Amino acid sequence: MPFHWTGGIAARQYRPVSFFLALLTLWFGGSPAWAATVKRVDIHHDRVVIHFDAGVAGATALMLNGPQRIAIDVAGAQPGAQVERVAGGNGPVARVRQGANDTGARVVLDLAEPAIVTEGRFGAGGATLTLALRTVDDARFARAAAEGRVRYLPPFSYGARVTPANYSVSVPVPPPSRQLALPRVYGDDDSRPLVVIDAGHGGLDPGAISPTSGLKEKDVTLRIARAIRDELLASGRVRVALTREDDRFLVLQERYGVARKLKAALFISVHCDSVGEGDASGASVYTLSEFASDKEAARLAARENKADIIQGVNLAGTPADISSMLIDLTQRETMNNAASFAQLLGREAKPLVPMRANFHRMASLVVLKAPDMPSILFETGYISNPRDAAFIDSREGRAAIAQSVRRAVDIHFARRLASN
Repeated sequence: MPFHWTGGIAARQYRPVSFFLALLTLWFGGSPAWAATVKRVDIHHDRVVIHFDAGVAGATALMLNGPQRIAIDVAGAQPGAQVERVAGGNGPVARVRQGANDTGARVVLDLAEPAIVTEGRFGAGGATLTLALRTVDDARFARAAAEGRVRYLPPFSYGARVTPANYSVSVPVPPPSRQLALPRVYGDDDSRPLVVIDAGHGGLDPGAISPTSGLKEKDVTLRIARAIRDELLASGRVRVALTREDDRFLVLQERYGVARKLKAALFISVHCDSVGEGDASGASVYTLSEFASDKEAARLAARENKADIIQGVNLAGTPADISSMLIDLTQRETMNNAASFAQLLGREAKPLVPMRANFHRMASLVVLKAPDMPSILFETGYISNPRDAAFIDSREGRAAIAQSVRRAVDIHFARRLASN
């Protein structure tokens, strides 16, 4: 039956139509209809736990001087009531403040004594963020403030849009294979060091997606990884392997597990950065944070089966205190080598690739946790920024990125050879 508007719209017709129009306005107008709200902030003596009423897209932490404070910017969130709950006695946090910024909510921790964030971890679904705190002296706090932001992401939501709390998507994840298939190694001379390039994401995990062009991170990283492989092979100084050469899904442990099985001398994981809003741009290089390294060393030392933990050495019969010390020493050397390569890569990339001012970052990322292999995660640019996205997915951009990596790799192994 055809529907006709009448001169006087009944209230029972007007209300549902108005609600429907308002819903369309929120849906298509770009306003944060599903933005999460900061529900509460729990302050403990050694950590801060931020609770949200829905999942958020990610967060960054920044140490600020004059006065000393920690700013946590949460993408896809809005500030809530000024409520915090103190537990576990006195700690470095004197007061908590909240406010809004361009990308979401900002939570500010005013400090009674200098303290830094050593690790950040989201709970399942991205509805809680736990930040581990450690008190330090003024000089160490100043160094942390100079290092810039550290980014934290919810599990399996790298650059993803915020999902409504009452909506979920289930995707079957293939079980990890019992026999880890090793990729092809390019280069014939076994005496040359092996560099493993990891193209981030893949298969059912698209990674971040450009809001303007729909470009997927998994496709961009694979094209960049291939360009790096070709540039390194052309130099003739190293062998190269890719963790994936097509659009397939790999769990994070398999990525660096492949490199360790191949006894790689260097592991480079290629990614694209993303923010929900704003015009952030530039490349950055991540290495493992000191706090994450401590925890991983403790976990490895506590394992019952200690065979092949570090550089193929079987520690099964070694006393716990000795194996813990050996693992710690190996990890420290590995972290130093990774940090040295990160600085090299930033230096060599600056003339060729737009880099963030504080390009070297530290974070607790799974792909960086190999204890005996220098590992870095290279955020080649912001796929959420149209200018960055056009550069990193162009032939010229890939060539510049590959040339930067090749220069850094050449210098890195030349230094290693000279020191040996």
